[in-house]
Amino acid sequence: MTDAGWEKRFAGRVAVITGGSKGIGLETAKELAKGGARLSLWARSEVALESAAKELGGLTDVHIVAVDVGSEKDVKAAAKAALSRFGKVDILINNAGILGGRAPVGSYSLSEFEEVLRINLIGTFLCCTALVPGMVKAGYGRIVNVASVAGKDGNPFVSAYVASKAGQIGFTKSLGKELAESGVLVNAVTPSASPTEIFGGLDEEKKARLLANVPMKRLVEPIEIAKMIAWLASEECSFSTGAVFDISGGRATF
Repeated sequence: MTDAGWEKRFAGRVAVITGGSKGIGLETAKELAKGGARLSLWARSEVALESAAKELGGLTDVHIVAVDVGSEKDVKAAAKAALSRFGKVDILINNAGILGGRAPVGSYSLSEFEEVLRINLIGTFLCCTALVPGMVKAGYGRIVNVASVAGKDGNPFVSAYVASKAGQIGFTKSLGKELAESGVLVNAVTPSASPTEIFGGLDEEKKARLLANVPMKRLVEPIEIAKMIAWLASEECSFSTGAVFDISGGRATF
C-alpha cells in the first residue's frame, strides 16, 4: 500500500469507540480519523465528549453519545443513534473501563466487584450484541477489545479488574471463533500500565509499583496502544482473529 493509501486506510469506514472521550480511546479516535474514518464516540461524560468532538472536528465527522456501556438500554439507544447517523458501523473499539477499588478478597465488596464486571466485561458483551449482527449482515467488521496484561498474569488486590480483563480475553477468543467465516474479525490488546485517568494521580511510589514487572521500565503511552489498535481495526489485519496482542514492554509471559 502506498503512503497515500495508508493515510486513507479507513476511508468510508464508521467506527464506534467506547470510552472515546479521553486517554487511549481519544488517541485511537485520532488515529482512525486521520485515516478517514467517521466516528461515533461513546462515554459517560457529555462534557468530555463535547471536548473530544471539538478536538477531532477538523479531522472527520464526529457523532457523540453519552452512554453507560453497562446498561443494555443505553447501549441499544447509542447503537440506534449511531446507525441512524451513519447507516452502518464497520469498527467497534471496546475501550471503556474502570479500575475499581484496591482491597484484598474478603474485604472487596460484592457491589464494587459487580460494578467493575458490569462496565468492563458486560459492557463489551452489550456493545458487541448491539453491533455484531449488522457487521455480519454486511460481511465486514473489525472489533478490538482493550483488555490488560493484568488479565493474563494477575495483579494482587484488584481482583475485579483482573477478572473482568481475563473475561474480555476469553470473550475475544470465543467471539473470534464464532465469527471466523463472517468477515468480522475480533481481537484484543493487552497493555501494561499507561498514564491515563484510570490510575488517578501517579506519584513515584504508585508508578514504581506499576513498573515493577515491566522489563522496559516505563509506562506505555496511549498513542502506542492506539497505533496497535488502528492496525487491528484496518483491512490490513486480515487473518488474525480471536487473538491477543501484547503491548506490555515485555511483562507478559504468554
